[in-house]
Parts: sequence; C-alpha cells; structure tokens
Amino acid sequence: MGEASKISRYLYTVIVLFVIWLFLTSNLDPQELTIGLLFSLIVGALTYEVFTERGLANFHPRRVAYAILYIPYFLWAMIMANLDVAYRVLHPKRPINPGIVECKTVLTNNVGKLTLANSITLTPGTITLDVKGDRYFIHWIDVKDASVEGASDHITRPFEKFLKVIFE
Repeated sequence: MGEASKISRYLYTVIVLFVIWLFLTSNLDPQELTIGLLFSLIVGALTYEVFTERGLANFHPRRVAYAILYIPYFLWAMIMANLDVAYRVLHPKRPINPGIVECKTVLTNNVGKLTLANSITLTPGTITLDVKGDRYFIHWIDVKDASVEGASDHITRPFEKFLKVIFE
C-alpha cells in the first residue's frame, strides 16, 4: 500500500486530535471548540508524519465499525477478567497457576501490536512483559495452556480478530 498524501495524513491527524479534545473537555462551547481546533491544527502540523501512514484511508467504514465494536468487547473482557481475578483472590485456596507464556501474534502493524500489548496488560490476570517481533511474553495468573499456540488462542487471538481489521 502506498503512502498517503501529506494533506490526507495531516487532515486525519487533525480530526483525531480534535475528537480527543472533544472527549477530554466534554464541552461544546464555541471558545472551547475554537481553541481545540487551533491546538489540533498546530499539533497536527508538527506530528502528522509520525501519527499515520494511511491518512484519511483510516476512516474506511469497516475499520471504523470494528473500532467501535472493539470498545464494548474490550470492556466486557476486562469486566470478566476482573471477576475472575476477584474470585481467585477471595477463594480460600486461591486457585492460581502463574507463569510466563509466549504468544505469537498475526499483527504486523506497530500500532496494532502496541494496542494488543496494552489490551493484554489492561485486562487483569495478564501482563505483557516483552514484545520481540511477533512474539509476546506474558505473565498469566492461571496458565491453562503453556504452548505458544494454546496461550495465543487464550490471550491474543480474541483481541486480534478486531485489531487485525482496524490496524492492518
């Protein structure tokens, strides 16, 4: 895939920064909107080269739909993991089987890999310790399968089905 034009990359960066501004301020006052747009334009001019390679192509409807669906999926996974960890902490025998496992990812995009590593770490019971190429080394509170394929099926694959569409 060829690199997007500078204008496309700049516009995408400005739009994303402005949306983040809107979420952070939660204010539709004209002065807030003006300042947010001004900052987005300035920061976008300074960072668009490292912010995106695809530019406005990132707004493909399929990518956007998967990104929107990923949010509730991730929140559900986080809630279920919290309940699982709470059960293990409160259980009289504390049924844990901790260990470090190696997982392999199908993702090739660096931002996608970063999102996967953060998703794993933000889900209680797992912590991403290291990433080397397509390999993740993860501390897992209850190792169900120590093989690379088994650990990947349990930990990385559920997130990858969304992240592959969003970032690849």
